[in-house]
Amino acid sequence: MNQPIRFYHRNAIREVSDAGVTRTVLQYLREDARCTGTKEGCAEGDCGACTVVVGERTAEGGVSFKAVNACIQFLPTLDGKALFTVEDLRQPDGSLHPVQQAMVDCHGSQCGFCTPGFVMSMWSLYEKHGHEHAPQGCAGKAQCSVPSRDEIANALTGNLCRCTGYRPILDAAEQMFRLDAPKAPVDVKALAASLATIERGETFHYEHRGQQFDAPRTVEALAAIKAARPNTRILAGSTDIGLWVTKQMRDLGDIVYVGQVEAMREIDVSDEWIRIGAGVTVERGYAELVKHYPELEEMWLRFASLPIRNAGTLGGNIANGSPIGDSMPGLIALGARVVLRGGEVERELPLEDLYVAYQKKDMAEHEFVLALKVPTRSGARANLKFRTYKISKRFDSDISAVCAAFSYIADGEHGETIREPRIAFGGMAATPKRASHAEAVLADAQWHEATAQAAMIALGKDYAPLSDMRATSEYRLESAKNTLYRFWLETRPHNPLLPQALNVRAVAAESAESSAV
Repeated sequence: MNQPIRFYHRNAIREVSDAGVTRTVLQYLREDARCTGTKEGCAEGDCGACTVVVGERTAEGGVSFKAVNACIQFLPTLDGKALFTVEDLRQPDGSLHPVQQAMVDCHGSQCGFCTPGFVMSMWSLYEKHGHEHAPQGCAGKAQCSVPSRDEIANALTGNLCRCTGYRPILDAAEQMFRLDAPKAPVDVKALAASLATIERGETFHYEHRGQQFDAPRTVEALAAIKAARPNTRILAGSTDIGLWVTKQMRDLGDIVYVGQVEAMREIDVSDEWIRIGAGVTVERGYAELVKHYPELEEMWLRFASLPIRNAGTLGGNIANGSPIGDSMPGLIALGARVVLRGGEVERELPLEDLYVAYQKKDMAEHEFVLALKVPTRSGARANLKFRTYKISKRFDSDISAVCAAFSYIADGEHGETIREPRIAFGGMAATPKRASHAEAVLADAQWHEATAQAAMIALGKDYAPLSDMRATSEYRLESAKNTLYRFWLETRPHNPLLPQALNVRAVAAESAESSAV
């Protein structure tokens, strides 16, 4: 039976039954709801002009708020959720919301095109801190904890501005917490009650002009849909598939959305494994992984932008299998395994074995990624040395030219012996790929500079990267070698550097001294 799309918007429950399955939230807002404050800039989730906030009822009866890109989110994925745009910030008396007032006071807007997107990213941060630190609201200086400048900058990584230079906007994000708010934050209890009235207990089924959209609630229902219709396209965060529609104008056929499968949104941690469901967002997945592997923190912050991490999933990034996907090298270096499901059968394999060729995976047509398993630092892995490095033209929200990951277990009295080395790169081959020749050089060797340099040479046997718009083949190979050398500098047994940070000046001076010798 065809069901309407139901969601909360502009203080009411909306029902939509005549929109295309791949109609974007942005198209709905501007063309149907006439909420034109949200802008279209890039139509690929990069500029942030279309940023909106989606609220979702939690198991505890609250509401989680996430800034996402409306330009690549399909409207049916809003079923059961709340949608907030810049129009919702208008106060009952017509005054500006503190977020908007701070932008005015700090001169954070010039041409104004990007401003609604910035305002919504800031509002999401405002709501987060208002609920976490000030149950009475953020009105007044003493009631609300102001996030750090770094946290503010991270919240705005998905928004581009070509006018202000960002400083006034960052100033506004600090200032907004100090302004009186006549009505802030959102009444979560009332919103959760409204969302409860449209919550579905079974698969949501929507059709438009012969195209079907299903959002199952259980793994079993998802497996049954894929078994019956193997060609059905699996949709998770839409951060990649969305571009197939907005940029390539592709017909996706029938779609099954995994964002409502509760079992695939769970994270389970045991003594040996961190099991992350394929529906867990990149943001939440990395937040858990960093607890066990703090070396991943920079990669977490540099993985796309916050709105993309809020929508995209680790399972989707893995299933996509892009040779420049940032999650795979680090996960492969950690020895992660992927769990697949097809019908009633589950199987698992090492993550690196999932990729057999460019955009080709060791998966049957009816199979899907169910979960990711990452080993913990238990047992011998307590002495694991691990690093990831990303090389790109921009620090934030950019695709890697080279993504490197290294790990080994430090053995011996002073940790000088290398056991079980694992090296993986993205951007160096047609798939995320391990460096078998370099690993062979390192296995059971002493961790000295000569060992590192021998492994650097061996990388030339492991990879023959291509040249493209991001980097030349020569640059990629030289960068890969340099990241391995940096790994040696950071993890050599007598290294005085902190485990999570590189003292660049000290390393540069030592490197220069070594070159002089």
